[in-house]
Amino acid sequence: MRSSSYLTARLGSIVKPLADRSHDRKGVVASNSVRSRGRGARVSLALLPVWLILAGTPLLGQEAKAPAQGPAKAQAAVPAQAPAPAPSPFAGSAACSACHEDIFNAFMKSPHALVDTDKHRGFVGRACESCHGPAQKHTESASAEDIRQPAKLTAAAADKICMGCHLNEPTHVGRLQSSHAKNQVACTTCHKIHANGPMGLVPHGAAAINTECASCHLNVWAQFQKPNHHKLPENAMSCVDCHNPHGSIRPAMQQSFGANEPGCLNCHGDKRGPFAFEHEPVRFEGCATCHEPHGSTNPRMLTRHEVRFVCLECHANLPANNSIRVAGVVPPAFHDLTLPRYQNCTVCHQKVHGSHIDRNLLK
Repeated sequence: MRSSSYLTARLGSIVKPLADRSHDRKGVVASNSVRSRGRGARVSLALLPVWLILAGTPLLGQEAKAPAQGPAKAQAAVPAQAPAPAPSPFAGSAACSACHEDIFNAFMKSPHALVDTDKHRGFVGRACESCHGPAQKHTESASAEDIRQPAKLTAAAADKICMGCHLNEPTHVGRLQSSHAKNQVACTTCHKIHANGPMGLVPHGAAAINTECASCHLNVWAQFQKPNHHKLPENAMSCVDCHNPHGSIRPAMQQSFGANEPGCLNCHGDKRGPFAFEHEPVRFEGCATCHEPHGSTNPRMLTRHEVRFVCLECHANLPANNSIRVAGVVPPAFHDLTLPRYQNCTVCHQKVHGSHIDRNLLK
């Protein structure tokens, strides 16, 4: 293939004479006569420069680009190698079961075994590592320092692991505002993830639950030893019948009834209103205003051993509608508590929780 300078000079030598002859009329006629006599025999000289230019342009382009395309095609022929993926820090539940067989078998019978198959949690096939963290390094070193143990963490750190799944759930496991959390009592204090095995994460049955709660709340358990109490020592009830250990909207983490009413109404439904004439403490202050829920020396589990002393905490020296007679308790009051007939308020005021027909709660 000839060089580009040679083809350029050659084209110039052909185009220039033809351009000079185009101005000569005789040359044009002679050219037409030659074209008419030899039609189809040869190409017109007027088209020759165009043909040469069209034919020479690809050649010139190919000649100029050929050296540059060679290395590029050679590089494209070699496929780019992707970087090797980083090794996974997770070992999988099967690796855990090799050493912790008893714990693993018990775990697979507990409610947490759902994590090993639930795709929404993101720990399919590695449920153990959802709480204990990546275990690949632990399987290689067999050192306890290379694995996370929630039971040995601080209460806040352990709760953070549990709240990864149990936060804001509309069940008992959704812990938000509880005194347990505020007092740094971790979830693992009550919930034994492996110790109970197939029996669940917490003890079941009234006796086992009461023993678990009494291990911390000794003062409350002592109140149940009074003569009159709810039937917890007899294991007819448990603490969670009245309290939600994970938090509640009511004081002392009480269970609620009817959305926001005291949990006492679960059993004492006859004391629930609405009443036409209400006793204000029942609605605004709750049952614990007059009653001791754990135990009392009074048969009705009142906060005082006599009924009149409970009433006098609110009803003392109250004036009547006129200025002549006082309806309080100091003589010459109408309710003279020095007289035995007035020393038991509920003899007359029988509907102390509320009445449908009497403003004074007499009937």
